[in-house]
Amino acid sequence: MKFEAGAACRVAPSDVVTFWRNAGAGLWFAKNAAFDRRFRERFLSAYEAAAARALDGWQVSPLGSLALLLLTDQFPRNAFRGTARMYATDTLARAFARTAQARNYIAAVDPDLRLFFCLPFAHSEDAADQALSVALHAQLGQPWLAHAESHQAIIRRFGRFPHRNPLLGRTSTPEEQAFLDQGGFAG
Repeated sequence: MKFEAGAACRVAPSDVVTFWRNAGAGLWFAKNAAFDRRFRERFLSAYEAAAARALDGWQVSPLGSLALLLLTDQFPRNAFRGTARMYATDTLARAFARTAQARNYIAAVDPDLRLFFCLPFAHSEDAADQALSVALHAQLGQPWLAHAESHQAIIRRFGRFPHRNPLLGRTSTPEEQAFLDQGGFAG
């Protein structure tokens, strides 16, 4: 991936986390084109640097790790909404999340932001990651545990998230299509 190192260097982990915290839960999971645009314009260079592994040094602190998780897991879901690029750094986000878990960074951040150490596993189509997601979300309580359990149920049933099929060029099975047609989870 191509990025401008100078632009990425002007972004500190606290910039990413502050932007996200200030946006608040009302925008974190909403489909809001204006918010998506602001997020993309402000942090695209930082995302590209993180994706190119140029910001790996941020993993030395809980705040830096949280910023990496926001950039590699949440940012693409907003900035590239409706495209396969939404999932381009999911594997990297899980790697950052595993490092953060090993260092128990989750305990060092504000409770309202702990969720973002768990979501990379909820976004995975791997059964083992889903089990870890449920265990982590159980520590957060409701409504996050129910959210994680619903994701795990989809992976147990289909082995993947059917709503991603069109974006990823996968053919849906009749069972997957029926699930989606009946209002099943659509991302």
